[in-house]
Amino acid sequence: MPETVTASVAIPTRRRPAYLDVALRSIMPQAAGVGAEVIVVSDGPEKATAEVARRHDAAIVSLPAPAGLNAARNAAVAHASGDLIVFVDDDVEVLAGWLHALLDGAAANPGTDVFGGPIQARLEGGGPRGCGREKPPITTLDLGGDDHDVSRVWGSNMAVRPRALRLVGPFDESIIGTGDEEEWLQRYRAAGGRIRYLAGAAVAHRRSPRDARIVNLSKAAYVRGRSARRYDARSGTAPPIRRELRTLAGCGWHTLRRRCGLGIVAAALSAGRLREALADRRP
Repeated sequence: MPETVTASVAIPTRRRPAYLDVALRSIMPQAAGVGAEVIVVSDGPEKATAEVARRHDAAIVSLPAPAGLNAARNAAVAHASGDLIVFVDDDVEVLAGWLHALLDGAAANPGTDVFGGPIQARLEGGGPRGCGREKPPITTLDLGGDDHDVSRVWGSNMAVRPRALRLVGPFDESIIGTGDEEEWLQRYRAAGGRIRYLAGAAVAHRRSPRDARIVNLSKAAYVRGRSARRYDARSGTAPPIRRELRTLAGCGWHTLRRRCGLGIVAAALSAGRLREALADRRP
């Protein structure tokens, strides 16, 4: 490995110091092992977030006011000095070998500028009961055990060479919620860029025991549903309201028939989509 900084690990966060603490405890030893810098970007000033970052010897950048995840990502890019900017969310815990896998993958694929890896769901305390048919209620990614080119990865575990950002521009700060990194990846692919999935670069996507309760998962899913519908409308792919209604009814039937706790969370997401669709129809 070169002696200079090989990577900048960027962690956007907003008022979640307990999650950030877990993320940094897993990231800092791996970063130290390869000489990487770690940059915490607080989406708006927040004392507890800054204290956690300093306790772990991570750099801290604070936006003057909350501006969203993409604004925090762009701020991280402006402060990063590494050959690879590694974005992770504040609610992950990186697994053994994660950063080495990203750096080795980048070295082995010099013509590729974007990389990502597995994202495993971890509902601490067990989470709600599922029937086995529902997907985890948080973002995951599992594209197999081999490295290969893919069409997209997720921003909670994504590494980008700075030249890709120079090629297609920064993340779109007008997008809040669903689609924040997806829109940028679409621009990158349209410009001929390649995305590489690295099976060894895995993270766990966490929910604390409190946040893994049905009520809190459902609240988050409702908000996510509204943002997902907005992004679909922006992209011209939003389904008609009658389809949103059928999906919501199907979630309710599934929950009752199978006594599936995760079905409640899925219904909350669907309800958020429907609420946003109805709001769009108002004059």
